[in-house]
Amino acid sequence: MTAGDAGAAEPDDADVSDPDDAGVAAAAGDPSDFVSQVIAVVESIPAGRVMTYGSVAAALGSRASRGVGQVMAYAGSELPWWRVIRASGHAPRDHEQRALEMYRVEGTPLRWSRAGAFRVDLERASWSP
Repeated sequence: MTAGDAGAAEPDDADVSDPDDAGVAAAAGDPSDFVSQVIAVVESIPAGRVMTYGSVAAALGSRASRGVGQVMAYAGSELPWWRVIRASGHAPRDHEQRALEMYRVEGTPLRWSRAGAFRVDLERASWSP
């Protein structure tokens, strides 16, 4: 962070434990604050509802959807990660089958293609805090 960053935390205040968190730091100022805010939003998503990475960022007044993705990659296993999806309505990449199990348990509205592929019905399942 540079001295010219408005509202940026002092370097001693930032707790960046992973070099990949630099994207989060650039997106939100204090990375630990951004991480805690993302976690709070994700924890607030009700069962059967979803938010996209972009809508989680927007709920924080940010456009850092990739930063949200980074937080989910590092902290998501302890969260209802299946409730944060891609803008297309598809489940998190490489976790589609596990997500489908959770969508079925929670009654998340889904759309099916003729080929048998699924995605979340964003019109019915989207949630905003």
